Amino acid sequence: MPESKSRKKPSYEPPPSGKASQANPAWLVPTMLTLLLVGLAWVVVTYISRTEFPVPGIGNWNLAIGFVFMIAGFALTTRWR
Repeated sequence: MPESKSRKKPSYEPPPSGKASQANPAWLVPTMLTLLLVGLAWVVVTYISRTEFPVPGIGNWNLAIGFVFMIAGFALTTRWR
Protein backbone atom coordinates (compact mmCIF):
# COMPACT_ATOMS: atom_id res chain seq x y z
CA MET A 1 0.00 0.00 0.00
CA PRO A 2 1.49 3.40 -0.92
CA GLU A 3 2.15 5.88 1.86
CA SER A 4 0.84 9.39 1.59
CA LYS A 5 3.25 12.27 1.58
CA SER A 6 3.66 13.90 4.93
CA ARG A 7 2.96 17.58 4.88
CA LYS A 8 5.34 19.84 6.68
CA LYS A 9 3.75 23.04 7.80
CA PRO A 10 6.01 25.99 8.37
CA SER A 11 6.31 26.82 12.05
CA TYR A 12 4.14 29.66 13.23
CA GLU A 13 5.84 33.01 13.57
CA PRO A 14 3.74 35.72 15.14
CA PRO A 15 3.62 38.99 13.26
CA PRO A 16 5.93 41.68 14.62
CA SER A 17 4.17 43.92 17.07
CA GLY A 18 4.23 47.65 16.58
CA LYS A 19 5.02 48.37 20.21
CA ALA A 20 8.41 47.76 21.70
CA SER A 21 8.37 46.71 25.32
CA GLN A 22 8.94 49.74 27.45
CA ALA A 23 10.40 49.81 30.93
CA ASN A 24 8.61 51.31 33.88
CA PRO A 25 9.15 54.98 34.56
CA ALA A 26 11.53 55.45 37.48
CA TRP A 27 8.85 57.09 39.63
CA LEU A 28 6.16 54.43 39.23
CA VAL A 29 7.11 51.74 41.75
CA PRO A 30 8.19 54.09 44.58
CA THR A 31 5.04 56.18 44.15
CA MET A 32 2.83 53.09 44.02
CA LEU A 33 4.35 51.60 47.17
CA THR A 34 4.25 54.94 48.99
CA LEU A 35 0.56 55.44 48.24
CA LEU A 36 -0.30 51.91 49.33
CA LEU A 37 1.66 52.19 52.58
CA VAL A 38 0.41 55.70 53.42
CA GLY A 39 -3.17 54.55 52.84
CA LEU A 40 -2.68 51.50 55.02
CA ALA A 41 -1.06 53.55 57.79
CA TRP A 42 -3.86 56.14 57.55
CA VAL A 43 -6.56 53.51 57.98
CA VAL A 44 -4.71 51.80 60.84
CA VAL A 45 -4.21 55.09 62.71
CA THR A 46 -7.88 55.93 62.15
CA TYR A 47 -9.01 52.62 63.65
CA ILE A 48 -6.58 52.76 66.58
CA SER A 49 -7.54 56.34 67.47
CA ARG A 50 -11.29 55.69 67.01
CA THR A 51 -11.58 58.18 64.10
CA GLU A 52 -9.96 61.05 66.04
CA PHE A 53 -6.70 61.10 64.07
CA PRO A 54 -4.89 61.67 61.58
CA VAL A 55 -7.20 64.64 60.86
CA PRO A 56 -9.19 65.52 63.99
CA GLY A 57 -12.81 66.49 63.61
CA ILE A 58 -13.72 64.77 60.34
CA GLY A 59 -14.60 61.40 61.86
CA ASN A 60 -15.10 58.53 59.44
CA TRP A 61 -13.92 60.62 56.50
CA ASN A 62 -10.44 59.65 57.68
CA LEU A 63 -11.24 56.14 56.45
CA ALA A 64 -12.28 57.51 53.07
CA ILE A 65 -9.00 59.43 52.77
CA GLY A 66 -7.01 56.30 53.58
CA PHE A 67 -8.92 54.26 51.04
CA VAL A 68 -8.41 56.94 48.38
CA PHE A 69 -4.66 56.66 48.92
CA MET A 70 -4.84 52.88 48.58
CA ILE A 71 -7.05 53.00 45.48
CA ALA A 72 -4.61 55.42 43.85
CA GLY A 73 -1.78 53.00 44.63
CA PHE A 74 -3.72 50.08 43.16
CA ALA A 75 -4.53 52.16 40.08
CA LEU A 76 -0.81 52.62 39.50
CA THR A 77 -0.30 48.85 39.63
CA THR A 78 -2.16 48.61 36.32
CA ARG A 79 0.66 50.55 34.65
CA TRP A 80 3.39 48.29 36.07
CA ARG A 81 5.11 46.16 33.43
